[in-house]
Formats: sequence, structure tokens, C-alpha cells
Amino acid sequence: MIDFTFLARGIGLGFAIAAAVGPISLLTIRRTIAHGQAYGLASGAGVALADATYAGIAAFGLTAITSVLVGGRAILGVIGGSFIMLLGIRTIATRPDAEAAAETTDRPGLPAAFASIFGLTLTNPMTILSFAGVFAAAGLTGHGGAEAGLLTVGVFLGSLLWWVLLTAVVARLRSRVTVGGLTWINRLSGALLVVFGVVAIVTSVVSPTGG
Repeated sequence: MIDFTFLARGIGLGFAIAAAVGPISLLTIRRTIAHGQAYGLASGAGVALADATYAGIAAFGLTAITSVLVGGRAILGVIGGSFIMLLGIRTIATRPDAEAAAETTDRPGLPAAFASIFGLTLTNPMTILSFAGVFAAAGLTGHGGAEAGLLTVGVFLGSLLWWVLLTAVVARLRSRVTVGGLTWINRLSGALLVVFGVVAIVTSVVSPTGG
């Protein structure tokens, strides 16, 4: 008999892992402030799918794929960290008035918002290690395909729920942000993204195998 409690466990784990503060959270908040909830939520959905992808790899026990991802951790970390740094520098340099104009002219579409952050999240192999560790500690490995599938779906739903709530709150506060406030948000969030990027690169190069 299929144990449907795995769906609830997956939702809880997906929500908790998505709620951890990091560069992806910062990017999603930044996008919501700059372009609205729909754009932020499209980004969040990309993160949720990436989380579910790694959760599925861990839940189904695909050790060969896990080994490849961990083996390529240094390269993935440098690529992801560099991209985050570039986003941070670009954010610092962005003027709120120019950004407002871009919102209605050259802003990428929702599919691009989804795909870009999905790819960026996948460049962080620590995500799969997190899911593998949590699943093992919670006794969620070694079960049948149905339970592993429910876990994967649950993680996606839990992660998506977090992004729905977060973008809704940020979008509600968006109208209160002045041009001056947005300038400082750009500077602060950009600086934090640069820091996150540097840390990702240094960590990958210094400890490429996690040892």
C-alpha cells in the first residue's frame, strides 16, 4: 500500500529548504520588487522545479548521477558563483529610472525568468547533498518508487508554496518602495550577491570535494 504521508513530508521539507536565505532568495525578492509578483513567482517556480529535480535524484537513490554532480562540484560552483557575481554587479549599477523603463520594453519574459533561475539553482550541487542528507536522516530513502515519487512532488509543492507566500508579501510592499529606497535596495542586494558569488567560487575551488 502506498504511504501518502510521504507527500506531506515532502511538502514540509520542500518548504523548509526553500525558506533558507541565500542568493536565490535574494534574486527572487529583487525580481519581484523590480518587475512584480508574476515575474517573481515565475522565478520561484524555476527554483521549485530545480529543488524537485534534486529531491527526485536523492529520493530514487540515483547514486551514479549524484556522484557525477558531486564530482563536478568545483566547475558548477565556479560557473554559478560567477553568474551570481555578475548579477550583483549589474544590480548595483542599475538605476531605478532606467529599470522602470526596462520593465515595459526589454524585460525578459516569464519563461526566461523561469529558465534562468532554474539553471542557476541546478549549478549548486550542495542542493542535492542537502536533500540526500535530510532524506537519509529522516529515514526517507530506500522506499518504493511510489513513495519516492510522492516525496518529489511534495518537495515541489512545498517549495512552490514558499515562493507564492514570499512573492505575495514582497509584491504587497512593492508600492511603498520609493526611488531612493530602490536605489539602496539595488546597492545592498547587489553587494550581497557579489559576496554570495565570491563565497561560492572560493568554496568550490578550496574544497572541491567537500572535504
